[in-house]
Amino acid sequence: MSKDERPHPAAAPPTSPASGEVKPSSPASGEVKRLSKDERPHPAAAPPTSPASGEVKPVSAASGEVKPTSPASGEVKRWGFSTLALHVGQGPDPATGAVVQPIHMATTFAQQGVGKHKGFEYGRSGNPTRQALEECLAALEDARHCLAFSSGLGAETTLMLLLDPGDHVVYMEDVYGGTFRLFDKVLKRYGITFTAVDAADLDAVERSMTDKTRMVWLESPTNPLLRIVDIDAVSEVAHSHGAMVCVDNTFATPYLQQPLHLGADVVVHSSTKYISGHSDVVGGALMTSNEELEQKLRFHQNAVGAVPSPFDCWLLLRGVKTLALRVERQSENAMELATALRSNKAVTRVFYPGLDTHPNRAVAARQMRMFGGMVSFEVKDEPTAFRTLERLRIFALAESLGAVESLAEHPARMTHASIPAADRQRSGVGDGLIRLSVGVEDVADLIADLESALS
Repeated sequence: MSKDERPHPAAAPPTSPASGEVKPSSPASGEVKRLSKDERPHPAAAPPTSPASGEVKPVSAASGEVKPTSPASGEVKRWGFSTLALHVGQGPDPATGAVVQPIHMATTFAQQGVGKHKGFEYGRSGNPTRQALEECLAALEDARHCLAFSSGLGAETTLMLLLDPGDHVVYMEDVYGGTFRLFDKVLKRYGITFTAVDAADLDAVERSMTDKTRMVWLESPTNPLLRIVDIDAVSEVAHSHGAMVCVDNTFATPYLQQPLHLGADVVVHSSTKYISGHSDVVGGALMTSNEELEQKLRFHQNAVGAVPSPFDCWLLLRGVKTLALRVERQSENAMELATALRSNKAVTRVFYPGLDTHPNRAVAARQMRMFGGMVSFEVKDEPTAFRTLERLRIFALAESLGAVESLAEHPARMTHASIPAADRQRSGVGDGLIRLSVGVEDVADLIADLESALS
């Protein structure tokens, strides 16, 4: 058949929907009625979702359309963690019925009139995909509000910008190296002062408080020594001095620990880690139930602009669906692995909150569901640590943590290299320390990999 004889696809007779096939709409068929300007429906006239309220306008189930789940409904309060992770902010899409939320890539949103819009104006200020992520993460931390950021440090920086020159911060000495770098190398230049303490010692926290102290910054479990802080007790001390409490909950995840229920005012996450769980997106988040604090943070989120892309938000929404499944497996693996390491003659010390030798195991058991997927251990010196890391075959030698694959690293030379050697040694981060992020592999294989590397 010649090119001219071939029928155009648009000219084919449509199939009947009753046959199970789809009748396509054909712009080329000439059937499309050309509407005048006055006859065209405005997009805003469609039954909309209301981004401002966070609720979806329900439609009749009898009509064959999808009635999406509303995060504002009372039913959500009765849902378990994994149900929240799968359904809050994630719907079915009311426009199409798609069970996976679409990615809204738009940076600009049409307004019905000056100052009249559907909750979105400009992509930095807000985006439907980002709002879905924020609703979901807020529900998982049992917070009223969540603000998503382009990285964990973007979230931390935005929070710290609430402070003024002359303000004082008390922070846990065993802290993520990037947090120390932000405090010591950046924020000190703007007149904010910092005091590092062992926050597991309540008397040390009390002694560090001054009339200028505005914030107490905690990690529990800490990075990389897995120390445990009694968040409730430290919060009482901080609040008695008029200071807010921030907890970096990255290691514990919302599944294992909810610091807002333990007295904290704001929670920070590097969502790059466990929330994502797949080593393919960088992100951060702040959660709070304090209305005044949320308003200040929301202003700074927009003013500073460290916001995530819609695609990054979509990846995080995908990853968080399996958070509970992953963290349970990682915690179980970590417990077995820590127990095996404790009996290895090449290992001088194991740091894991679930071991009965951990000094604050009782506190961890009280404020955490399980003990987490991070394990650290010491060998006799730096050359031994390097040799062990280089001989691993399943564990990848890499920074970061919390993903499905197991990772190993040397804190003194990698994640915590920005902390001066004297400060590292004082806090207990020695040259023979190795940090493990335990994945979801078969635990027998992980134990065999470590034993082979240590032999």
